[in-house]
Amino acid sequence: MSDHNHISKEYGYYRSTTTIIVCPNPKCRQQTIFMKIEPASQHGTVTGNPIFSWNLLPESEAKPFPDYIPKQLRDDYSEACLIRNKSPKASATLSRRCLQGMIRDFWGIRKNRLIDEIEELKTKVDTMTWEAINSVRHVGNIGAHMEKDVNLIIEVEPEEAGLLIWLIETLFDEWYVARHEREAKMKALMKVADDKKATKSTSQQADPADKQ
Repeated sequence: MSDHNHISKEYGYYRSTTTIIVCPNPKCRQQTIFMKIEPASQHGTVTGNPIFSWNLLPESEAKPFPDYIPKQLRDDYSEACLIRNKSPKASATLSRRCLQGMIRDFWGIRKNRLIDEIEELKTKVDTMTWEAINSVRHVGNIGAHMEKDVNLIIEVEPEEAGLLIWLIETLFDEWYVARHEREAKMKALMKVADDKKATKSTSQQADPADKQ
């Protein structure tokens, strides 16, 4: 649904649009509500790009990640998503801290500077993954300040903050989720082998009379 109102003579007409999407799955029925305000003509025709936009429900586009990923990392990621548009520089700061936290937690690499930790990571991950992480160095002010404290707040654009969020999501999947799924499959395989072994042992210990 949408409406449009005359804000002032100075700013002209604007149209506000609210979009509501409901999951068709009867067991879910979760709602997504999004709102945007756009410049418009007196008759409600949009005349330019959105001026403001909000995710009303859920509040951010953060993806749900499993509990086996450390809570501090998930919290930093979720908050970075939540404030990406409202404060991209604070969002980028949280993402940089999350990236450093992952490198330290998952790979056990600890240096004084994030840039040095990324350098040491080069020998531990595949080339494409490392190049994606290293590419952060070339993203505006983010790259220019990687040699400093990861908690330093720097000026960034929403698009730059979004690139960092994408990187965090990718590494969550490629490191933590992939490792967990691999371990689960390995344990399932070993259980099958143990069950087969137990079945074979039971068969061999059957009543000797059955062998006559």
